[in-house]
Amino acid sequence: MPFEQITLTLADGRCAALLARPATPRPGHPGVILYMDAFGLRPALGAMAERLADNGYAVLVPDLYYRVADHGAFDAKTAFQVEETRVRLRALMAQTPPALTEQDGPAFIAALTEAGARGPLGAVGYCMGGGRAVVAAAAFPDRIAAAASFHGGNLATEAPDSPHLRAAAITARLYVGSAGIDAGFPPDQSARLAEALRSAEVDHIIENYAGMAHGWAVPDHRVHDRAGAARHWTRLLTLFDECL
Repeated sequence: MPFEQITLTLADGRCAALLARPATPRPGHPGVILYMDAFGLRPALGAMAERLADNGYAVLVPDLYYRVADHGAFDAKTAFQVEETRVRLRALMAQTPPALTEQDGPAFIAALTEAGARGPLGAVGYCMGGGRAVVAAAAFPDRIAAAASFHGGNLATEAPDSPHLRAAAITARLYVGSAGIDAGFPPDQSARLAEALRSAEVDHIIENYAGMAHGWAVPDHRVHDRAGAARHWTRLLTLFDECL
């Protein structure tokens, strides 16, 4: 079914979101929070939500920048190539740290519940949303049974709010798909994340998509790769099918 645009009322303001409902819900009525990449809400993310809905999941895509008025969406093909928009994007990302996931999560979960997702939830994030999905799994272990990050950045840094530091609280199965070479998630971060997840006995896979660039899975991104995106969908749907 086509996605719809809704507005959520949160403590820090009104949050625009995209909502896709399944024509035929899966048994158990599962749902998914799809955490956006850096470029904001736009039709490409709505299309991804619709694909998940076509597989039986209710899907919410919240605007993680909702605290900043009049930010709009960005062209995923050019935004980081132009100085003015690159500066704006980096400022927006800096104002949207992973810690806000725990603050916003109850409202996102409530919206999915109202949309009919009364069962277990999945979380998936792209780019900056990848860290959000990991933190959500740690913050809401009673609801989130599976989480995935694709070309997520800063998943295991030395910052005090780095997502990998929440590993001990994760009970969900976790999948991390990384770009072949990604400055936002270099080998040392991958090793640090793997150590944290193994030490916490988290059921997880970290998979490197050799030859893929950061952003390959999102259809309107300038480095979108059709074969790589298809592989990402196989991994994501398998994860959700098995866990939700």
